Amino acid sequence: MSRITASSVLPPIPAKRYFTIGEVSELTQVKPHVLRYWEQEFTQLRPLKRRGNRRYYQHHEVLLVRRIRELLYEHGFTISGARNRLESEPTPASAQFSEPVPELARVPVPNSARQNPRTAVSPRSEGRITRASEVRRELEEILRVLDSGPD
Repeated sequence: MSRITASSVLPPIPAKRYFTIGEVSELTQVKPHVLRYWEQEFTQLRPLKRRGNRRYYQHHEVLLVRRIRELLYEHGFTISGARNRLESEPTPASAQFSEPVPELARVPVPNSARQNPRTAVSPRSEGRITRASEVRRELEEILRVLDSGPD
């Protein structure tokens, strides 16, 4: 007898950049209050928050919610067990940030900074600059989504 899993009947994920908690709830068949709880339990699940703490999930986070749901509901993992399993799995490329914003990533380093190590940008600072440009790009995308109104 073949067993049909719940994940095989989940609706397809539309090609959008951001999803509200209600949309994620429908796409994953997980109630919004459970999603909010999972955000506390799974550090990998970090939706962007906007005005009034509105959550905006990205595509890779919807996939992560589906994976958490599968581990908990279909495989019978505990929250702790699912957390450990997710931490031991390799991170999919889609969950990592894409390339940094070109105009910020290619800021020229002045010759004076190259010559004087005290004023040179450290690798740690470069990472912060790259992360800041990623955050800026995501925030600009959120603003475009919010300005465009409902889909």
